[in-house]
Amino acid sequence: MGLHSDTPIYKATFELLKAVVLVAKNMPRDFKQTLACDLRDHCVKVTVLILRANKAQDKTPHLEEILERHQEIELLIRLARDIQVISLAQYAKIIQLSDNVGKQANGWRGSQLRQTHEGQGHHDRTLF
Repeated sequence: MGLHSDTPIYKATFELLKAVVLVAKNMPRDFKQTLACDLRDHCVKVTVLILRANKAQDKTPHLEEILERHQEIELLIRLARDIQVISLAQYAKIIQLSDNVGKQANGWRGSQLRQTHEGQGHHDRTLF
C-alpha cells in the first residue's frame, strides 16, 4: 500500500492548504487572527481527516466531516472575496483547488456508499 500522502485527494488538499496559507499572509491585520486563521484551520482539519479516512475501516464518518468542513472553507473563501480581503485572482485559484477537493471527496463518499450497499445486498439474498 502506498503512502496516504500520495493519494490525489491528499495532494489536492495540501495544495489548497498551501494556497490558503500564502493568501492569509497578505490579508489585512484585522483579518489574520480571525478569517485567515479559521480558513487555515479548516484546511488543516480536512487534511488530517483525509489521513484518518485512509486508515479507517469505516470511512463514512470522516468523509461526511470532510464534506462539511469543505463547505465551511468555501463559505470563508467567499466571505474573504466579498469583503475584498483577497483578490479575484486569489479567489479563483483557491476556489479551483477547493472544487477539486470537493469533487474527490464526494466521489470517495459515493464509492464508499456503493460498497456498503453492495456488501449488504449479498447478505439479504434469499434462494427460492
